[in-house]
Amino acid sequence: MDSRWDLAVIGGGIVGLATAMKLAEKYPHLRLLLLEKEREIASHQTGHNSGVIHSGIYYKPGSVKAETCVAGRKALLEFCDAHAIPYELCGKVIVATQPNETARLEELYRRGQANRVAGLELIGPERLKEIEPYCRGIRALYAPTTGIIDFTRVAKGYAQKFQTLGGEIQASQEARKIVPERDGLVIESSGATFHTKHLINCAGLFSDKVARLMAQSAGVNDRSQADLRIIPFRGEYFRVVPERRFLVRGLIYPVPDPRFPFLGAHFTRTVKGEVEVGPNAILALAREGYRKTDIDPSHTFEVFSYKGFWLLTIRYWRMGVAEMHRSFSKRAFVKALQQLIPDVTVQDFIPSGAGVRAQAVSASGALVDDFVIRRIGNAIHVLNAPSPGATASLAIGEKIVQMAAEAFSLRG
Repeated sequence: MDSRWDLAVIGGGIVGLATAMKLAEKYPHLRLLLLEKEREIASHQTGHNSGVIHSGIYYKPGSVKAETCVAGRKALLEFCDAHAIPYELCGKVIVATQPNETARLEELYRRGQANRVAGLELIGPERLKEIEPYCRGIRALYAPTTGIIDFTRVAKGYAQKFQTLGGEIQASQEARKIVPERDGLVIESSGATFHTKHLINCAGLFSDKVARLMAQSAGVNDRSQADLRIIPFRGEYFRVVPERRFLVRGLIYPVPDPRFPFLGAHFTRTVKGEVEVGPNAILALAREGYRKTDIDPSHTFEVFSYKGFWLLTIRYWRMGVAEMHRSFSKRAFVKALQQLIPDVTVQDFIPSGAGVRAQAVSASGALVDDFVIRRIGNAIHVLNAPSPGATASLAIGEKIVQMAAEAFSLRG
């Protein structure tokens, strides 16, 4: 087998697959490879998220998040229509339950308008009751274009098209060493060796490690890698028991705290007809720490020895304690949800698994809120791709391809 490639993508999540597909569409003559360390694509963040098609309300106008969410949502729906992938635009309400939340709600409305989100309404309790009869709040923001989808199915659609266009996907290939050679890079994986002229790193939870792996192999002391670290946060979910699903028609969210880049525990109807609730945000002690008992000592040491983690802890320790309390106390978790739907009880929820978010943290202790994509040598590294990464995947992929075209002098 010929292991020489024009460009390799590391990471078979939805952003990596979207990027690979966009490359294959624009540059059909290139030999393109995607490497995934798991046996199946979309095994981590893509396969564990809540399946929400975001409309673009939350993001600061002019940010990469705002631009790619709006454009990516349109492209996503067009792709799904063309490939018979089901979705539902069920709508979402963001609900203020306390007077001090109304100013933040109005700011979200202004952001949504600036980002050209269609159909937004600031509504009162009566209109809220029409949309979500069991939800209570003093004011709400209604976004009718927000939807639900199975992003694993979308990712498989991207993968199928990439392969149809001539790209190759190799699974169970964890990149362990990346060494420069005269005309490119050598990727030594857990199962083979690959030669590529150029590389795009979309490794998600391991994106910073892949970047450092490459820098170390090249003998580069690159400051841009030292000032950013992926710290994983586990989000734990519950599922509403079938006989109580009538309590939720679409999506019900609290007003987010602007100091924290998480949206708060919310009610989400899925395309399978279930209703999930969550997530919280708990420090995971392994990059793939889906359970409380998942502990990777080397990763834990890496996190605890990072200055940015301790600065983050000092800044947000009260929120962290509250999240941990809700993680270990189902009653505390449900009490928070009762602010939105007073009728729910502890008996209405059963455990429903967890996801792990790859959160980039700076050396100053800041939670990095926007996408971070950097070029270093003959590689492009996607070092932070938070929500709405899945919704925006095609727009992000297009942006990465444009960067690659300029950086690597790609020709159509």
